[in-house]
Amino acid sequence: MKGQTVRVLLADDHGLVRAGIRALLQELGEVDVVGEAADGRSAIEMVGQLHPDVVLMDISMKGLNGIEATSQMQKHHSDVRVVILSMHRTEEHVAQALRAGASGYIVKDGATEELGTAIDTVMRGERYVSPGVSRAVVDRLLQDASAEPDPLRLLTPRQKEILQLIAEGRSTKEIAHVLSLSIKTVETHRAQLMQRLSIRDVPGLVRYALRAGLITND
Repeated sequence: MKGQTVRVLLADDHGLVRAGIRALLQELGEVDVVGEAADGRSAIEMVGQLHPDVVLMDISMKGLNGIEATSQMQKHHSDVRVVILSMHRTEEHVAQALRAGASGYIVKDGATEELGTAIDTVMRGERYVSPGVSRAVVDRLLQDASAEPDPLRLLTPRQKEILQLIAEGRSTKEIAHVLSLSIKTVETHRAQLMQRLSIRDVPGLVRYALRAGLITND
């Protein structure tokens, strides 16, 4: 890292994965892992508390996924570089990550060789994307971001949070507790979701969340 100690926060819902990434980072030197988060909401809170330089963020996390967590981080902590570290390599996942404000995107099966390069690159203020993702594809996604259909563009950040929790099978009471909202407020948001998306039932919301990448079939 050329003499600069980089403060890194790990966000992944699998403890073994976090331990593996931590071990890889320790081998790099000049990297200080300042914290670990098991979900997107905890990651946002820890960024405010620990002020890392870089967040290594998984996408598929329960409660609040990595894409939405990245978007919220960039609104309140725009100086933090987020590098998505995911098994997903589809154009849509990469596009959503970049639109959310991620500085980098690493496909997990290449993480061993790429972590150091990615951190160096984003710390220079540049963007890093795994070689497995075509540079031409990335450039096109960024140039056409406004024209690309985003299935979540109709929704507010709060609606996206509630949609993910509904799709994960959480009850209205559980959602209210997680988000510190009243049950009535959650019910109102759910009704607005269904109206805005023209979806009439919870199974329809689950299918929509799957298509939009808010949840996975895992």
